Amino acid sequence: MTKTLSKQQYLDFYYYMRLTRSLEERLTILFRQNKVVGGLYRSLGQEATAVGSAFALRDGDVISPLIRDMGAMLVKGVKPQEIFKQYMARDGEGTSKGRDLNIHIADMKRGFVGPISQLGDMVAVMAGIALASKMQNKNVVTVVYLGDGATSTGAFHEGVNFAAVLRLPMITIIENNGYAFSTPTKNQCLVEDFAVKAKGYGIPGEIVDGNDVVAVYQATCKAVERARAGEGASIIEAKTFRMLGHAQHDNQSYVPKELLETWKEKDPIKNYQAFLKKKKLATDASLKEMDEKILAYLEEEANIADLAPFPVPESSLEDVYYETQSVTQNK
Repeated sequence: MTKTLSKQQYLDFYYYMRLTRSLEERLTILFRQNKVVGGLYRSLGQEATAVGSAFALRDGDVISPLIRDMGAMLVKGVKPQEIFKQYMARDGEGTSKGRDLNIHIADMKRGFVGPISQLGDMVAVMAGIALASKMQNKNVVTVVYLGDGATSTGAFHEGVNFAAVLRLPMITIIENNGYAFSTPTKNQCLVEDFAVKAKGYGIPGEIVDGNDVVAVYQATCKAVERARAGEGASIIEAKTFRMLGHAQHDNQSYVPKELLETWKEKDPIKNYQAFLKKKKLATDASLKEMDEKILAYLEEEANIADLAPFPVPESSLEDVYYETQSVTQNK
């Protein structure tokens, strides 16, 4: 069932895609100023997949984003200053308090689980969360994001199969962006469409234009409705492209220039701007005004993060174990 969208929802899609890209551009400046600790990962060209899918969820649903899914985290309520602090290893509420980097932010209250480097493993983790919510009679949907490369792992197979058999409310979004680090998809998998893998698990699989934020939203809404109705897991393959290297240090020399030029014309933000203007939902002036407000907002958030302290060494001993209250049983 296709969802009818309001003018504000259409504009919200644009706001969060632009916020994602501008935030990452600000991070690039911080990286060049040696204020970013560790690597910097960009989602340039993939903003629509993260934003569109997250908009289909509601409070209480849980996501497991990857390094290129910052947009989903912003939609779920993460503030830019939290992401700045993460990348700058600063102390602060809502972050890992300077102990971890990039978007390794976890906050179950807001519904997101930080990723780990063994990317396929998050499928099993999110299947576990989906199972727990089902056992507790909570109508919670989980969404796990992963790239095309992670679908070749055993953990992906085991996690999806587990969710399929138990009819768990889990949606697996495969962001097929052409490359697993520097390995093209044709060198690690013989299928052209990763959504066909869903047939092997007996669950629905849908292919969507990952650069079309509205299409991603509608596809995710359909999968979410299935999950909430108790119909189980599903797979969405978002066909998109990574317009920069794996990280800031990667010059992407392994990607043919003509391929980059082809995908440059499919830029999700540029094309969505044209869509908004064609539908008379926005004008050049209103879009410019929104862009300027976003830049001003990010400047304020970056300054807050820059003034935040580094964590003190003693804090490494905090939050190591989950503290529970002891329960005394009456005999």
